[in-house]
Amino acid sequence: MRAAGLLRYVLSVLRKTARGGVTSPSRQLSAFYGKYDPAIARLGRAAVAAVKRLMPRATVLVYDNYNALVIGFATSDRASDAIMSVALYPRWVTLFFFGWRSLPNPDRLVTGSGKIVRQVRLTSAAALADPRLRRLIAAAVRIHAPHFGGAGRGALVIKSVSARQRPRRPDPGRRARR
Repeated sequence: MRAAGLLRYVLSVLRKTARGGVTSPSRQLSAFYGKYDPAIARLGRAAVAAVKRLMPRATVLVYDNYNALVIGFATSDRASDAIMSVALYPRWVTLFFFGWRSLPNPDRLVTGSGKIVRQVRLTSAAALADPRLRRLIAAAVRIHAPHFGGAGRGALVIKSVSARQRPRRPDPGRRARR
């Protein structure tokens, strides 16, 4: 069943290409945001904008996966070169930090037990204004700044779109897990 869904998606892209109707990556990203509850979409856009302001030369990698919409910031178009990412889930937005061991975390904002990736869950746009979080993001940028190439802006690259996805809006009948 999964292969059939992927095939339908590829065929639709090919049809659009043949008609000249392929949308730009920024329009595709806007459509991905549109699948979410407006409050989550606003929070996700705000988080992406905040990180992008600090890393204007980062290549933005977009994965519309089975579980979440993930927008990564990398030094190249390879996922292994990611520094941070913003992931939108039906009920919250999460900032993921890669290579967290070199990242100062005096305020203990970064959580999780991963050896490579740790996270900060955002529940509101006010969290983005928290000076502790801003310092954390700025520290991640400083650590990885030497890896960015020359001047200019990074590209927006749609890396993958899963044919099958979980619902992007919360089920009102289900209680949120914490």
